[in-house]
Amino acid sequence: MTENASAAEQIFMTKRIFVKDFSFEAPGGVDTFTHPWDPEVTVDVDVAKEALGEDHYEVVLTLTITTANAGATAFMIEVFQGGIFQCRGFAEDELHRVLHAVCPNLLFPYAAEAVDGMTLKGSFPALTLQPINFDALYQQNMRNDSERSD
Repeated sequence: MTENASAAEQIFMTKRIFVKDFSFEAPGGVDTFTHPWDPEVTVDVDVAKEALGEDHYEVVLTLTITTANAGATAFMIEVFQGGIFQCRGFAEDELHRVLHAVCPNLLFPYAAEAVDGMTLKGSFPALTLQPINFDALYQQNMRNDSERSD
């Protein structure tokens, strides 16, 4: 079988993108707004996947954002941005990369938009998240997993 014929048999489709869960907390309350705004933002990223059957997978990108100001937590946001994807005809290692790098790349703009909107609704300045290179993150995680197993 030629490489082109193999690629032609591969199917990758986005079936649905949705917010699975979302939380916003401003633990300092009104006191948060009494200090000059000079935030320190921490973003934690996680990707989970679940097989749904018949070549369909749910992929969930979790972003946990903690924003501190004046030595206290100003706000925390956690968004679980989900997607259902159809993936057929991929070798196991290719499928793993698609689910852990390609799908999160597709989900990230939706999660970032949700974070930005909720930040504004919380009466904080807009929070524009920097793009994440999920391909590089995937490769780094694979190297780390390989080193742990050695």
